[in-house]
Amino acid sequence: MGDRWHVEVDRSVCIGSAMCVNTAPDGFRLDSARQSHPVEADGDANERVLAAAEGCPVEAITVALADTGEVVFPPED
Repeated sequence: MGDRWHVEVDRSVCIGSAMCVNTAPDGFRLDSARQSHPVEADGDANERVLAAAEGCPVEAITVALADTGEVVFPPED
């Protein structure tokens, strides 16, 4: 069994660019306020979701290992 991730979007940072939706349409949706949210907060590791997090222009998306909370993205300083 592979890694499971927990995905969060900081809605106070999200600018609604929809880049995450374009990169991972199965992983993110925009609501009526054009704020992003994950389709499912917890799920199997998904390279498209990671690519969406990496491509977010304001780094509003955090991806962490679901079982430990260890942050996968963004890298911790």
